[in-house]
Amino acid sequence: MAQDDKKPSGPDLTKGIASAELAEGKMLTGLVGEDEVLLVRQNGTVHAIGAHCTHYHGPLADGLVVGDTIRCPWHHACFDLRTGEALAAPALSPVTCWNVEERDGKIMVGAKKTAPARKTVGSSSDHFVIVGGGAAGFAAAEMLRRRGFAGKITMLSDDSAAPVDRPNLSKDYLAGTAPEEWIPLTSDKHYARRKIDLRLETEVAAIDANAREVQLADGERIGYDALLIATGAEPRTLPLPGFDRADVFTLRSLADARSIITACRQARSVALIGAGFIGMEAAGALRERGLDVHVVAPHAVPLERALGAELGGFIQSLHAAGGVQFHLREKPAQFDGNALVLESGKRIDADVLIVGTGVVPRTQLAEQAGMRVDNGILVDATLQTSLPDHFAAGDVARFPLGADHVRVEHWVHAERMGQAAAANLLGAGQPFDDVPFFWTHHRGVEVRYCGYAGQWDSVRIDGSLEARDFTARYFRGDTLVAAASVGRDLENLEIEASLRRASA
Repeated sequence: MAQDDKKPSGPDLTKGIASAELAEGKMLTGLVGEDEVLLVRQNGTVHAIGAHCTHYHGPLADGLVVGDTIRCPWHHACFDLRTGEALAAPALSPVTCWNVEERDGKIMVGAKKTAPARKTVGSSSDHFVIVGGGAAGFAAAEMLRRRGFAGKITMLSDDSAAPVDRPNLSKDYLAGTAPEEWIPLTSDKHYARRKIDLRLETEVAAIDANAREVQLADGERIGYDALLIATGAEPRTLPLPGFDRADVFTLRSLADARSIITACRQARSVALIGAGFIGMEAAGALRERGLDVHVVAPHAVPLERALGAELGGFIQSLHAAGGVQFHLREKPAQFDGNALVLESGKRIDADVLIVGTGVVPRTQLAEQAGMRVDNGILVDATLQTSLPDHFAAGDVARFPLGADHVRVEHWVHAERMGQAAAANLLGAGQPFDDVPFFWTHHRGVEVRYCGYAGQWDSVRIDGSLEARDFTARYFRGDTLVAAASVGRDLENLEIEASLRRASA
């Protein structure tokens, strides 16, 4: 997602503004030299922070202030108004803060604040091992260092690439509008500076929980004091004729995305099996590359199970207007490299086939180690598994939410689970009570979704789908459990805050 290149404007905050210009609970954007700075008056105190989120440069002035925090309107990152600390993913870096003085009826901004020195936690002899190189594992390693962990961190990943911004793979990167340098979550040098021992293309063969050792496929054994399993999930495959061909792909990793892009350079037509979020985003992205795109799914409406028929139909209409061809209430039968044959006998010309029929959690290591598993690794409120000092986070973890245990496959949620697990690895003992959030992009329309609906009883839509200005609220009985918004970013933030208060 490109940053906003507009030249910053606003009053020179070093010269000051009248105190009356900034009422309680209000925000004002100005300049300190070349920097765009946001002033916020909250509980009688004026804070001065960087005006843009450190994730995708979202405008914090359009966000929501809750207590001593401010939340980004785009992807709901959360920052501390006093220190600038990034409290909740997807932002992992702090925003800058400035000193503020208010006297004689004026507010003046001074020098940048110096980040406070971090207290050291733990001993240099402590060793935490993270199994997995995705969102949760990366966020956990980062949070351990941000909390001052002095020990050793080893991060074991079977991927060939360092942790990447996976949501971008089915959006701008697949469309060809995001350069390669946007995709890694950080630089190789960053891992060295943070003293995170990231080992790529490393297969873990077993976890010996009694000996507190991880055994690698090459025979090496790595001891640990505490362990985080963040192995994520893997795409479901379909055992159909021709689905083992080299021109059949799934989309989960950077390597997958690169392979699809390479194959599509020589292709005219692509078929996608599945009309979930990744499949629909990929369909839109590949249309931007000029391919004929076909979507095959057994349901009557794409995304109906996740969003309901009306909102799912709205998203389908966006893609249909862009030229995506839908084959609904259909199932695939075979693929020969030139055409996809459906069970109905229909043939779809396709040079490339992408299968997006969901994922399954990678629980084998945990189950073999003796941890409780049931459609994911079962964890308690602190994300600890059935074994002491063994935690799980991300798509692989099934955690308590209300009266149920659920598994949520959202990128931001996985990052926040990793952050919470890191705190609890250090002994915080804090329950994970995050409100799930995700965003999805369809033909220039951004949908923000907060909460967890699971099975809902009714959907109430306020606003106009046609005008691309609405919020769909999902209810179980009379209880609001989730909301999806287009064109109402602040409202979605406010609903998220209300869901958080309701669960407290």
